[in-house]
Amino acid sequence: MVAPPPTASHRHETHGKALSLNLDRSVYGTLAEIGAGQEVARWFLGVGAASGTVAKAISAYDKQVSDEIYGTGTRYVSKERLLAMLDREYQLLLECLSDTRSEETRFFAFADTIAARNYQGDNEQHGWVGIRFQTEPAAPPSQLLLHINLCDPTAQQQQQAIGILGVNLIYAAHYQRADIEEFLPALYDDLSIDRIEIDVIEFDGPAFLNQDVRAWCLALLGRQMAHAIVFDNGRVVEPSSLLRKRPLLVMRGTFEKAALLDPASLQSGCRMLVEECGPFEREPVALTELSTRPVAGVEEVFHNRMLECIGQLAARSPVLASDYAETYLLTRYLRRHSVEPVRFVLSVAAAAKILNETFYHNLPGTLLEGLGRLLATNVKVYVAPMPRKAFSAALGDTPGRLAVGASDDELVVLDDLIPAEPACHLLKYLRAANWIVPLKQD
Repeated sequence: MVAPPPTASHRHETHGKALSLNLDRSVYGTLAEIGAGQEVARWFLGVGAASGTVAKAISAYDKQVSDEIYGTGTRYVSKERLLAMLDREYQLLLECLSDTRSEETRFFAFADTIAARNYQGDNEQHGWVGIRFQTEPAAPPSQLLLHINLCDPTAQQQQQAIGILGVNLIYAAHYQRADIEEFLPALYDDLSIDRIEIDVIEFDGPAFLNQDVRAWCLALLGRQMAHAIVFDNGRVVEPSSLLRKRPLLVMRGTFEKAALLDPASLQSGCRMLVEECGPFEREPVALTELSTRPVAGVEEVFHNRMLECIGQLAARSPVLASDYAETYLLTRYLRRHSVEPVRFVLSVAAAAKILNETFYHNLPGTLLEGLGRLLATNVKVYVAPMPRKAFSAALGDTPGRLAVGASDDELVVLDDLIPAEPACHLLKYLRAANWIVPLKQD
C-alpha cells in the first residue's frame, strides 16, 4: 500500500506539497527542466529536506548539450523531446540506485521542456510536462504527460506558474491519481486558466488502468482548465500539430445537436475554400467544432455522450471540442495557430444569431465589436441552407426580430434572412464585402 503524505497540513498549498514529498522517504527521483529555469526543483530545494526526494536536478539549456544528453532529431519543445528526457533520466535512476534502494523506494523522473515568453513576446508560449513514476517499490512505471499553454504576461510569472504546476503534478501522481475528481483540481491548486491552459493529457501504466484518457481531457473543459481540445483520428493531440500554419475550414455545432451536422456541407465548404484561395502551400484542415456552451443554455451534456459524438464525427474529420459559445472567441483561438484563411461553415440559423445584438451584451461595442472580432483578417462565413422546420426549431425563442422571406421552398437560405433594422443594413454590407456568403452545394 502507498502511504499517505506524511505532513499534509496544507495539502493545497505548494510549499506544503513540496515539503510533504521531501519528508516521504519512499519517494525519490530526478528533476530535469529545459526552457523556463529550474522552477520545480527550486521548490523542493527551497522548502528544506530536499535530500529526501531529489536524487538529481538537471537543466540542459544549450542545444548542443541537450542533443548530447537526449539525442537529436526532435524539436526542443515537443512530446518527443519530453519522452527522450524521461527515458534517459528514469533509466539512469534505476541503473544507479536499484541495487541499493529498490525495496523501499518509489522512483520517479519528472521533466519539462518549455518555451516561455521571449524578449519580443512574439513566440508560441507553451510546453510539455511529464512524470514517469512507480506506484509501489520495484513496480513497473506509469507515466503522465501534459501539454500546456502559458498565459501570464511575463516570463517571470510563467516560470513561477511552471514551478507550481510541477509540484502539483508530482504530488498528485503519488497521492491523488486514483480519482479524476481529485486529480484534476489538484493540478490547478494555486493556478487558474488565466495562467496555464492544459489541452492534452496522455497517460499509461498500472496507475491508470481502466481510465479513459479522452474523458479526462474533456473534463478539462468542464473544470475551466482548457478552452479547446483537439481530436485527430479519435485521439487527443497538441492543437498546433494539426492547425499550425494551415488554412482552416470549421463547421460549428453543439454536442446536443451533433446529429444535425451535415458532412456534405463541410465538403462543399472545403471545395469553396480551395476555389477561392488555393492552391495552398499546406493542405487545408476541415474541422468539426462542438461547443459545450452554446449561446442558448441547455442541459448538461455528459462525457459518455460527448465521446459518442466525437467518435461518430472523427471518422470523417478532426473534431475540436470547445467551451466557446460565441464564434468570435473561436476566431481568436484559431488565430493563435494560423494566419492562413479561416472559413466558418454555419447554418442559416446560426448566421441569423451572429447578427443578433443580444448575444454581444458583454462587449462594450456590442454587435459591431463582436462581428469585428469574428471577421478578422482573412476570415469569412459560409452559410449553409437548412429545412424550414429545423430553422424555426433552431431559433426557438431567440430574442429579437427576424423575418424570413416567403417561399414555397422547403429550405431556408441566406437570401431569405431579413433582420430587423438596422441589422438588415449590416447584413447587406457584409454580403457586399463577401464576408458572409452562401455555401455552394452540389
